[in-house]
This record gives sequence, C-alpha cells and structure tokens, in this order.
Amino acid sequence: MSAMHGDFDYERHGQGYRLQRRTDPRLAALIHAALGPARTVLNVGAGAGSYEPADRYVVAVEPSAAMRAQRGRQLAPAVIATAERLPFDDGAFDAAMATITVHQWADPVLGLRELRRVTAGPVVVLSFDGDALDRFWLAEYAPELIQAERRRYPAIDTIVTLLGGSTSVHTVPIPIDCIDGFTEAFYARPERLLDPTVRAAQSAWHFVAPAAQVRAIDSLRADLASGEWDRRFGALRTQPEFEGSLRLLVSQPQVVAA
Repeated sequence: MSAMHGDFDYERHGQGYRLQRRTDPRLAALIHAALGPARTVLNVGAGAGSYEPADRYVVAVEPSAAMRAQRGRQLAPAVIATAERLPFDDGAFDAAMATITVHQWADPVLGLRELRRVTAGPVVVLSFDGDALDRFWLAEYAPELIQAERRRYPAIDTIVTLLGGSTSVHTVPIPIDCIDGFTEAFYARPERLLDPTVRAAQSAWHFVAPAAQVRAIDSLRADLASGEWDRRFGALRTQPEFEGSLRLLVSQPQVVAA
C-alpha cells in the first residue's frame, strides 16, 4: 500500500493524535448507543482507536502505520486496509462505525458503499456538515480553513443516500470541556488554538497556506490580548454546549419484505 491513503498524510503529520484527539465520554455515549445491541463492530478509519467500545468485539481498519502505532495496548491491532476495499464478507458485522474520518477517504462514495455492504445492522457515522461550518467563530479568522473543510466533507444528504435504508441525522452538541481536540471543541477556549501542537492534530490546517495560517493566528492572538475576542464572543466561555457542524448519522438497513 502507498504511504498516503486519502487526502491527508498521517505518516508525516499524525504522530500527535493520540494525545490531542482523545475519546470524549459524552460523544462516545452517543456513538455506542447508536450501535444498538450489536456484539460485533467494525471501526473503519480507526486511527488511534478513539470511540471504540470496550464491551464488544471490535475489528478496526486503519491504513496508516503512524496511526496504528498510537493504538492503546488494550486495543486489538488494526487490520491494514482502506475503506474502499474492505476485506470482509457481505454482512460480516452486526454494526459499523466511522468517526470523523469519511472526509479523509480517497473515495468516500466507494467507502460508504463498502461500509454498508459488510454491515448487517446499523452504520454509525460521525462527521461534520460543511454547510454549518461558518457557525464557528473561527470562520472570521481563518476563512481559508472553512473553505478547505467545506470542499473536503461529503454533503450530509450524500452520505444519507449512499448508506441507504433508513438514516437519521442528529446535531451533536459539543460540550464546553470536550477532550477530543477538533477545532469546534475549543469554541469556549480560543487560547488553545494558539498552540501549534493542538493545530497539528487538526488536519484542516494542513490545507491552509502557511501565510494564511500565520495571519489567522496572529489576528486571533491580537484580539485575545486586546479583549476584542471576548467583546464579540465572550459569552461562549460559559456556554455549556455549542451546536455547530458536528453530526451523527445512524443508518439502519433496508428491510426486505418476505
């Protein structure tokens, strides 16, 4: 397999994900509930193993060696494969999950079809709605990042269509102290985005030209120092949750009449 399997090079840039992109228990509870009573679960684009349930038999698929190396010792080794070519029989798993990964696949259309093919029950996808990205204040500091992300994320309606069956879409409230370090997780903690190690674990920044990154971070730093950020967005510092672009899609298979 080639070193790069999608639109982001995790071999070069994925080393800090285990520390910065941890499982948030509140998001995990939503995902695990959506899996229903499934005993066997496929996790595609598993990365370092975030959100894998500990009370079920999980098979993880992850093409990146750098990400597989960050999996905890309590987790089973991941299968080296891609979403587009899953080495499993039709309906092999009771349920499947793909968390914040679909936009990074080389071919999301083929990958989502494969996900449904190998799953007998629910397919659970955690993703972002590109049409809602500008709800986040970062859009005013780094519009190039929002534009890049909007191009990357498959439309929610497209995901629904490809998964088939009956699919429900849920807006996921992001808790104020979310420990999974995607960009919107810091809606109330803007200072954290000044840390380059935090941004390094957010693939979006790698699609923004260096000059634009510098301009965005310098502008944010200046507004934090002057109090301008707090004047405009300070109410978010005590807002318990933020409803931004995070979406949970739960697809139940089509029932075939006897």
